[in-house]
Amino acid sequence: MNSKKMKIFFKLHWIKIVVVILSVVITTSLITFIIFGLNEWGTVDAITKQRTIAGFPFQFYMMIVTGIIQAFLFAVMWLYIMRGGPIRAFTQTGKSAVKGEEIGVRWDDVIGMEEVKKECIEVVKLIRDRAEVEKISSQILRGVLLLGAPGCGKTYLVKAIATDSNLPFLAVSGAEFVEVFVGVGASRVRKLFKQARDLASLEGGCIIFIDEIDAMGAQRGRDFGFGGSSERNSTLNQLLVEMDGLKGKSENIVVFAATNMMENFLDPALLRPGRFDRKIYVDMPDFEDRCKLFLYYLSKVSYSSDIKIEHLAYMTVGNSPAEIANIVNEAALISLRDKRNSVIKKDLNEARERIALGIKLRIKMTKAEKLRVAYHEAGHLLVTYLLVPSKDVFKATIIPRGKAGGATWMVEREELLSRDKFALLGEIKIAFAGYLVEKMKFGITSTGVDADFKEATLLAHNMAWCWGMGKSGHVGNFEPTETGRYMWAGLHGELDADAKDIIHECMAESEDALKKNWDIVDRLATTLFEKEEIEFDEIECIFKEFGKERSRSEEAK
Repeated sequence: MNSKKMKIFFKLHWIKIVVVILSVVITTSLITFIIFGLNEWGTVDAITKQRTIAGFPFQFYMMIVTGIIQAFLFAVMWLYIMRGGPIRAFTQTGKSAVKGEEIGVRWDDVIGMEEVKKECIEVVKLIRDRAEVEKISSQILRGVLLLGAPGCGKTYLVKAIATDSNLPFLAVSGAEFVEVFVGVGASRVRKLFKQARDLASLEGGCIIFIDEIDAMGAQRGRDFGFGGSSERNSTLNQLLVEMDGLKGKSENIVVFAATNMMENFLDPALLRPGRFDRKIYVDMPDFEDRCKLFLYYLSKVSYSSDIKIEHLAYMTVGNSPAEIANIVNEAALISLRDKRNSVIKKDLNEARERIALGIKLRIKMTKAEKLRVAYHEAGHLLVTYLLVPSKDVFKATIIPRGKAGGATWMVEREELLSRDKFALLGEIKIAFAGYLVEKMKFGITSTGVDADFKEATLLAHNMAWCWGMGKSGHVGNFEPTETGRYMWAGLHGELDADAKDIIHECMAESEDALKKNWDIVDRLATTLFEKEEIEFDEIECIFKEFGKERSRSEEAK
């Protein structure tokens, strides 16, 4: 260990060294005193010994009192020396560094996300080859921001980066720096970066990971009372200074941060070059990635050979890696509960439905209610099958789950980054189908249409007000601004009329399809009423009996 490392090591651990030395000195002195006392006791005459023994009870009690006082003083000194006292203990982060190799997350453990992995591996090379980077450019990598939906693997990626770089790793949460008392968060940021600088000097670099950075990195604003906003602002200001401020020497410290929020939610000063120099977008897994994820997690359990990985990947469009892991884990628990040695296809289907909709509730429904729910779901099923070619119906059920009396399980055939007008209109047609069937069959409707109505009316409103899809041809986002003012306030009536037209046209098209194919609706509802659940194959067979094929748009062909 060279002199520089010895200096840094002593700087980090001097309190522990002093305490150890003092403990050794005190213990040695105590042992010496006892040995010396025993030797002297042997040279004392009998009369002196008798007097000493006679006064022993008083001396014994005095020793106990003295010991208690000494223990109290030691505790106070330990609190102020080792912990820095109550005030410092309140402001410190209390984070201990973890060596990268101790985390143990290898790149092989990061399933899928090949493009993102390549970018992260490049980041590791930049951290390792700091000297080479400085020869080419004076600006080194300071921060990397990972953005994506929950459960996509942002934290897992940072763990793999820390393992590969084998540098000290300090992980914190953005919420740990936010307090009601102004200055506490800023103090914690200073202490965190001071610890990182010491570790970087000792080990050649350090990685700081701030999870959920939106808790401390939101856009700065006015203080409306009690110092809450001022505390958040001062904490963020300190982070900005530590990342790229008035610091003399630049250490090999790289800050990684992750958030589920939109990029524009964060303060612009955080996102400028010199702070978070690089942004990595972690998306939902595609079909191939989902296949790899199911293979990876199923390899950890025993499963039946008839399980088709491609089928599972197809059924989980839009699911994150965390959700896929949860499906496999839940399926294993269901298999264990049913006393089977391996996971079967039924377990995975049950797990997926349980996670998405909740556990089955064996509520005793009346025949009338059960029949109504069966017709409601049959309406959703028929309209989806005949009018929405971009979706497949995998299952319909009238067994209550959570707050739903029944459900129709629909899955997109392909991953979509955005939805066009036809896809949105299809969603509205499906949503109103249950209401229309109830009205056509029973003459009245029920509260089961509530969630469908909310979804449909919100989509129609946004199509007219925000996405320029109304008949009137008005293009723009006309929602009220942050100040509450409307853009082009005179257009309210026309935009509302556009939304109403969208709803009425979708309802008319769904109603027409239901009337023309009412015999199929009856058959679907009767089968659901009797069996309570019907799967994809049986649904296909019913439509084929009536000579119906899936309609496909040109894009879907």
